[in-house]
Amino acid sequence: MRRPLEGRTIAFLEGRQKDDLAALLEKEGARSYPCPIVRMIDAPNPAPVIEWIRECIDGRFGQVVFSTGEGVRRLVGFATRAGLEKAFIEALGRVRTVTRGPKPVQALKAIGLSATRMSDAPTTAGVIAALAKEDLAGATVGVQLSGEPNLPLVDCLEKAGARVRLVLPYLHETAAGGLQVRRLLEQAAAGQIDVLVFTSTPHAERLHQLIAQEGMEALWGQAVGRMKLAAVGPIVAESLRKRGLDVHICPDQGFVMKNLVRQIARALGGE
Repeated sequence: MRRPLEGRTIAFLEGRQKDDLAALLEKEGARSYPCPIVRMIDAPNPAPVIEWIRECIDGRFGQVVFSTGEGVRRLVGFATRAGLEKAFIEALGRVRTVTRGPKPVQALKAIGLSATRMSDAPTTAGVIAALAKEDLAGATVGVQLSGEPNLPLVDCLEKAGARVRLVLPYLHETAAGGLQVRRLLEQAAAGQIDVLVFTSTPHAERLHQLIAQEGMEALWGQAVGRMKLAAVGPIVAESLRKRGLDVHICPDQGFVMKNLVRQIARALGGE
């Protein structure tokens, strides 16, 4: 029986889970083309992260907001290296936790915990809507960031009367360089790439930085005209649309790679 993605080449910029994504694509018959463009690293200065973890252990937080599953895993990693893993996990079990979508829920489940509340949409607006159901007046809220300071969320919490304690447990750094990206775009411009997959907003940001730095705008325009763009969820899709790009494939719900691959198979399987 012919698989839906046989004869198709799917490129992606994912690094941390590139083997998992490749396996999902190849199971559907696709040729996977990994071009990891960024990698995640622990925050270089552990002191502020450990201080935040100790505040959580000491019961100073009324709520904890997790933005990403990676944030949960990195914080547990910091706690483990500081000899605080057991105390930190127990503290998280006592505090009310609000997550931005399902990925932090999965990460909490991996350490034996359940989230108190999950936002309906995996966006800042979704988190703000979820927090509107919580009593925040006078509370201290620990917020795990995933990059930018997230001023709308901080402003919402402060207006609700909460004190905000931010933590950034990981950073993004460059992986693939201009040469690897040029080769990818040349193949796409030649019609050899069917879909380019974006699984996070830093991928889109770094890709466009490299395109500008290396003077590949014309090549990018040719590539975009010959392939479809896929986004793992609405946040990533919106970051692409803000750059004037069409997003052809994006799950309506369940914003994880497995569902994204299913959507790609459906979109291309009927062509």
